[in-house]
Amino acid sequence: MNSTHNTVALVTGGSRGIGAAVAKKLAAEGADVVLTYERDADSAAGVVAEIEALGRKALAVRADSADVTAVTGAVDTVVETFGRLDVLVNNAGAFLVGHVDDLGPEEFDRTVAVNIRAPFVASQAAARHMAPGGRIISIGSNVAERSPFPGFSLYSMSKTALIGMTKGLARDLGPKGITVNIVNPGPTDTDANPADGPMADTINGFTALGRYATPDDIASAVAYLAGPGGAYVTGASLNVDGGFTV
Repeated sequence: MNSTHNTVALVTGGSRGIGAAVAKKLAAEGADVVLTYERDADSAAGVVAEIEALGRKALAVRADSADVTAVTGAVDTVVETFGRLDVLVNNAGAFLVGHVDDLGPEEFDRTVAVNIRAPFVASQAAARHMAPGGRIISIGSNVAERSPFPGFSLYSMSKTALIGMTKGLARDLGPKGITVNIVNPGPTDTDANPADGPMADTINGFTALGRYATPDDIASAVAYLAGPGGAYVTGASLNVDGGFTV
């Protein structure tokens, strides 16, 4: 039996990059998947088609994670469509970087809304529908523990907050049999941070393995936490960063 056989998962920001890889990995291991997207309907539809080709059900829901109503509405859509919700992956994120003097209230509010408030609200809503064995997994970042470049104060703050949220929710939801964990990716080869980008050699040098992760590397860690192997793991931060934070 596959690790997430006959479960239903919600992956926020699942139309591209790490989110798309997670959605497809969970489907490959037996889950039906709902994914949210903000703008790129074509990419979202492409992920849905790939999941359906695996023999699983899939649905794309347009939702801006900065909008609380949209976030809770996505959770409601999952339950209304599939009758259950077993796995929530808080992946959608705002990547707003710059020198502290150049980051204003708009950047601060957007970062907090998408990177902190949305995962909390989604987790809160999802937990109401989860049975024992439910899984909540957030996608953090290696810069929560190590910030080697200038310009990451706001983004690092938001991802560090997710670690605290994970620990607190693990305590709150443990009695219900729901696990809550966070995966902290290192440099990952996506459109936003390509492995052949201008800083790639420098970034590779910060890792013990000397390379970027693939989105599938991160998705495999999420699938482990979502499956039976992660049943006794909660409140944990899993660094999938090639040794970046060693």
